[in-house]
Amino acid sequence: MLVECYDEKGAEVYEIIIKQIFQDLVLGAAVDDLKAYVNPDDPVFILAIKMKKTSTVIEFKDIAQFTYDKTDDVTHIFIEDENYLPNILKRLWMRFSREEIYQPTRYNIDLNGNQMDLETLVIDDPHSNLQRRIYDAIFRILPEGFKIIKDISTKDIVAVVATDELIMDAWIEKANEYIAELNKGM
Repeated sequence: MLVECYDEKGAEVYEIIIKQIFQDLVLGAAVDDLKAYVNPDDPVFILAIKMKKTSTVIEFKDIAQFTYDKTDDVTHIFIEDENYLPNILKRLWMRFSREEIYQPTRYNIDLNGNQMDLETLVIDDPHSNLQRRIYDAIFRILPEGFKIIKDISTKDIVAVVATDELIMDAWIEKANEYIAELNKGM
């Protein structure tokens, strides 16, 4: 972790703030590296965080068995991993009304019609979930009043430039340098 600031005490304070927020949100193990730039004179705050690799997305077919009964025109779904049941129901409720989803048991769901295309429905995306948690941390870390934010994130790096004035090109360049350094592992 590197917090760059002309004021050593200011850098130390921000390092403590960042560590505390990461501890509160249990993010320490999910982050490879972090670079921050703070300059109260300009006023700018740049933060770039490299996420660790996450597991792959979980599709519906990975955790459930699908069968289509042509006679009754019903798709039967047997849930093999109930840990994903809240995510499954959330995704189904986004697509169907609650009345259209019949759940006779904890592990069984019946839907009218041929719903075999649901096999490829993404039930859990660990990368996206981690990214969302990191954005939450960033918004807690940013100084109060820094409402002008430019997101320049890449695939595995979440990066933002924040200020209370107009964002300068030099700040974006600095953030892009941080992204390049984090990609190289510096």
